Amino acid sequence: MASKMQGSAEFDERFLTCPVCLLHFRDPRVLPCLHTFCRECLQEWATKQQPLECPTCRTQVSLPDQGVDGLKTNFYVNNLLDFAAVKKGAGPGVPCQVCEGREEGARSWCVQCAVLLCESCTITHRRFPAMKGHQIVTQENLEASGGVPSSFQRKAFCPKHEDQVLTFFCEPCQTLVCVACTVVDHPRGDEHNPVEIGAVAERKKRHLQELLGNIQPRGREVEAALCDVKREISALPISANAAIAQATAYFDQLMALLRDRKEEVVEEIGSRCRGVGKCLETEKEEIEFELAGLTSAFEFCKQTLAHGSDVHVIEIEGQARQRVEELLTAPTKEVPTNLTARPSQVVFSEGTAVVEFRDNVARAGRVEVQVKVKVDASKCSVEIKPALPGFSNVCLLDTNGQISSELKDDVTVTLSDPSGQAVPTQLRGKGRGLWGISYTPEVRGNHRLEVNVNGRPVAGSPYDVSVQWSHSPHGEGELSYPTDLAVDMDGNIAVLEQGSKRVQMFDAKTGQSLRCFPVDGRCLFAIDIDSNGQFIVTSGHPFYSTQEIRVYSREGKLTKTLKPDCLSDPFGVAVLQDGRMVVADGTQKSCVLLQPDGSLIREIGKGQLQYPQFIAVDESRDLVFVTD
Repeated sequence: MASKMQGSAEFDERFLTCPVCLLHFRDPRVLPCLHTFCRECLQEWATKQQPLECPTCRTQVSLPDQGVDGLKTNFYVNNLLDFAAVKKGAGPGVPCQVCEGREEGARSWCVQCAVLLCESCTITHRRFPAMKGHQIVTQENLEASGGVPSSFQRKAFCPKHEDQVLTFFCEPCQTLVCVACTVVDHPRGDEHNPVEIGAVAERKKRHLQELLGNIQPRGREVEAALCDVKREISALPISANAAIAQATAYFDQLMALLRDRKEEVVEEIGSRCRGVGKCLETEKEEIEFELAGLTSAFEFCKQTLAHGSDVHVIEIEGQARQRVEELLTAPTKEVPTNLTARPSQVVFSEGTAVVEFRDNVARAGRVEVQVKVKVDASKCSVEIKPALPGFSNVCLLDTNGQISSELKDDVTVTLSDPSGQAVPTQLRGKGRGLWGISYTPEVRGNHRLEVNVNGRPVAGSPYDVSVQWSHSPHGEGELSYPTDLAVDMDGNIAVLEQGSKRVQMFDAKTGQSLRCFPVDGRCLFAIDIDSNGQFIVTSGHPFYSTQEIRVYSREGKLTKTLKPDCLSDPFGVAVLQDGRMVVADGTQKSCVLLQPDGSLIREIGKGQLQYPQFIAVDESRDLVFVTD
């Protein structure tokens, strides 16, 4: 606040106004929370509530034994009030506050008396012996100052010796005292040590400067948090509008589906109605035709009986019988007796009850508020485990130091070897704010591990990761990340270790380690032994540009290195009696048959495999076994 006040000639009234009474401060007192209020306002506030709470920040305040009177006076606010009054009163036409009415108006200000003085009263004021030490600020000095002058400070007088200025500070008592107090109440000795306030003030200023240095980092964090909140507030209408658009589109689709279904059902009802009507019309015509024949025969027989002569009856009776029998026995003229079985009505069936559909509609669409936990990168920790392959854990903490369960934070990891080349890493979320980072260093020396969360480095990043080779990483006979094995002609077991980059031979009967030899290559994977006792080792990864097959002698010496162009991701290998090799390729999803020099003979299993890895061959039956 001070910097803002001193940097401008005009004052913002809110800096001079008590938040309780909304008037200019009167005898301003400072609470422990550093908020300032009028003494009378605090006394009235204290009578209304106990314990006293700050009207601004609601912090509970423990008053001194003297009550509100024991609180410290805010001298700086007093100075601001004085200066504001002077700046306002030094204008033209402002009367002198001593003689009240002189036409020349006020021209200066007495800091100690806190009154505006005209030029005559200023001369008189300076003549009084008791006022010779008073500080007079002229109008010219006020106009020349851009803010509160350093000399414009109201002198603080001793509450016990009212004519004495406070010039000493008793450190044991932590009290400002005057010269008279140093003689009577605070004489220098074992219990009292009055020191000039200038020296004490310099020391206190250094302390305040340290406090400023402590506040600034936290202030930057709070400002960053405020920017984040403002950004979220700005983005909130955007997300709401997007959600409204999505909801509108969703329900428009539902309504469109209902409208389309309504039209389909109405059209189907009309179609069914027309179909049934046509059938009924056809049936009606047939029935009417049959009824007409029966009616005609009935009337003919009736008229014959009523009016025909015996001769006529005898002549016509046979013909009439034949006609009636034809009408009664005709199969195509059968009249259904159960009229309710005839399809004569089109009925609508709901299929889904309205109540059930209403429940489904109530479940259609859900509104959720996504809670984004802000991860504090400075509170995240990294644990590096001494293992091969290397493994590290990152624990994410929010700004309150609590574990963040959010797995959507932008966690980025970069591992560089001593030459600066990137080493592949894998990042896997483990839940509850924990991430696992795995990597396999390929060269010795200090590696550099950088971990960032939301674009900011975690505490301690970058880290030094020391990588050392060891042909016996955990003792003789123990293994470090074994990937494959093979059996030689003597029955001994050869184990390929990716972690320590070696082949170790074991006695199959005793399990004892016989010997070992180092092997080269990145991402070692598979091993086999040919009929001459040579070791064939595959290595490579799509991340690297080299996919290789190395051949080692029985003694473990490298004899040749093959780099077949047909291989992209070599895995398992099996060597035939004649030296040809079958190698699995994970990327190409097939196996390849190679000559001893690495040239391609043909592919095996193309289009039938998904991720082939290990291989075994039974030459007696011409079979290749592949783990897929």
